[in-house]
Order: sequence, then C-alpha cells, then structure tokens
Amino acid sequence: MRITVVTPTYNEAENLPNLISVLFSLPLELRVLIVDDNSPDGTGRIADELAAAHPTRVDVLHRPGKMGLRSAYLNGFQKVLNGGAQAVAQMDADFSHDPSALVDMAKLLESSDLVIGSRYVQGGSVDEHWPFWRKGLSAFGNYYARTILGLPLHDVTTGYRIWRRETLMRMPLERVQSNGYVFLVEMAYLAHCLEFNINEAPIYFADRRWGKSKMSLKIQIEAAFRIWQVWWQYRDLRKAGKLGRL
Repeated sequence: MRITVVTPTYNEAENLPNLISVLFSLPLELRVLIVDDNSPDGTGRIADELAAAHPTRVDVLHRPGKMGLRSAYLNGFQKVLNGGAQAVAQMDADFSHDPSALVDMAKLLESSDLVIGSRYVQGGSVDEHWPFWRKGLSAFGNYYARTILGLPLHDVTTGYRIWRRETLMRMPLERVQSNGYVFLVEMAYLAHCLEFNINEAPIYFADRRWGKSKMSLKIQIEAAFRIWQVWWQYRDLRKAGKLGRL
C-alpha cells in the first residue's frame, strides 16, 4: 500500500531532517508531503533540500503564511490524492508521534477505513514527564468532546491518523470548517457519522523534542465552544449514515 505522510510544519527546522530519516527507515512504502507555512526558521528551505535529495519520495507544498491546521491538511489531502496515494497519514513533525507506530497502524488499516493513534486505549500513554494538570486537561478534553458528540472512540483529539484513500474521497470535506485542534475532532466525527469503520491503535505521545508547543489557553477555550457547533452542523449526516457518503 502506497502511504503518503502529510505533515504540516511551522518552525520545525530542527526536527524535519531527522523525521524524514526515521520515516524512510520503516518497512513501508512511504512518501512524504511537507506543508510549510513560510516558517521563519528556514523549515521551507530545508524541506526543499530534502525533496531534492529524495525526488521521488518527498514533496513540498509552500504556503504564504500561517493559514491553520484545517487548510494545511485539506490542501495536503487534495494534493496527495491527486498524486495517487492509496493511504494518507497525518503526523506532527515534532516527534510527539512515534514514527515506528505507523507500521502497526498501517497493518490495522487493512481491515479499517480509518486508524487513529490513540493515547487512551490499552497500551497507549502520554509523556511521563507531563505535569498532572496537563494530563488531566488532555483527558478531560477528550471526555468532553466524546460525550457531546457521542463518539465511541477513546482519543478524538489525537493528530496521528491514517486514512484509506476511498474514505477521504467519500467524505464531504468542503463542509469541514473547524480550525486548530477541533479540526481533528470534526474529521473523526464526520467519519463516524458516515459509518466508516474506525479502529484505534495504541501510541505513546511524547512531548516535542525541540521548539515550542503551539497549544494555548485561547485555542482550548475556542475548542470547547466549537464542539457544540460541530454537533449541530452534522445533524443531517447523523441521520443519513452511509447514505451521506459521496
């Protein structure tokens, strides 16, 4: 299965070369699309150098500035699907997502439409160095979204995922409106409403190795309100189920 990893970047110059090296050491047929939002630290230039070194395996989508997680992934999905990707993985570039977990996730995709890398199933965990308040906030955020949306999943805010081509092609992605991390919740909920087969694979979520986290209190507050909008927005697809697929 030809898998293309879509990884949005903003100031990931320290991480990107190592990530590409580790990904290409995996026993998978992988390509990578780097979606860079004009990082001031030179990430875009490094991405171009990696593409030149691996012309058949690395591609770069340059964007003029920070345009958000939603458009980064949706633009990336469109590009790699047009390029013939059979499966599309989402992964952060900061090593918070262990690249080696992609092997088990890809195997599980053989019997799934979507596989989510989950911190909250048996075998999954979060960074042991996280303070108690941060672990509690993450767990509560998942509980909050799962409860409101009625999602039978353990981890709906994780950004580590792998999709079948057919799944993404049959989802009305033009309806997805959330920015930031609620985008991840909305995508999972949309797949659930359309009754796609979703499975979870355990992952260890590490704190980023270099650089600063982009999460903020403002993002978390906006997310809490946006969950209710997502619930209302897809009321028609909750009723339609599989008939709502494109």
